[in-house]
Amino acid sequence: MTKIFTRILSTSLVVFSLVIISCSSPIKSYQKALKTGPFDVIFVPGIPFQGGSWSSNVMKDRMVWSCYLYKKGIARNIIYSGNAVYTPYVEGKIMALHAIALGIPATAVFSETKAEHSTENLVYSYRMAKKLGFEKIAVATDPFQSATLKAFAWDYDLCVTFIPIVSDSLVTFHVDSALHIDPSPAFVKDFIPLPQRENAVKRAFGTLGLGISENEQE
Repeated sequence: MTKIFTRILSTSLVVFSLVIISCSSPIKSYQKALKTGPFDVIFVPGIPFQGGSWSSNVMKDRMVWSCYLYKKGIARNIIYSGNAVYTPYVEGKIMALHAIALGIPATAVFSETKAEHSTENLVYSYRMAKKLGFEKIAVATDPFQSATLKAFAWDYDLCVTFIPIVSDSLVTFHVDSALHIDPSPAFVKDFIPLPQRENAVKRAFGTLGLGISENEQE
């Protein structure tokens, strides 16, 4: 019960973060990152791949932002995080394929393929980064997700910097709007979507980080 109460408290902090998000603009966060970077690695939470060019605007924005940070020298490496959750494609692998297609060297691209919730994206990517020997770590995603994950980073005592997307910067970074990749390396045969594997309560607990193994929290 104590653990559940702690997670509920974390959720309250998330709501508080969302209320004050306008007071901590993406531009201010980006400017702060410029002063503390470059970072050994940034990690990017996954998004379900629906097929086609870019799959969704959310995926495109996260991909372009991570590539922008790499090509600006703010990030030296990138971890893309996510298992096959709602579609039969491993999100971390799909995003890595996009990054390489955008010109990021394969040696600088990594895939975390266990996470099925945003809290797991945060913790598992952080642990992977540490195992790879990276010290200066940042999270690169949209402002809404950045705000929701900050409380969990505090809760797990993770030393990470958040670099939310700055929309104006995306406009200056031109990419092929019709970019296509071969998604087959990320395809999972006999895939079962998360809602068929877990009921609503278990998924809610996963969102609160209650599915993270103790070993991953150490």
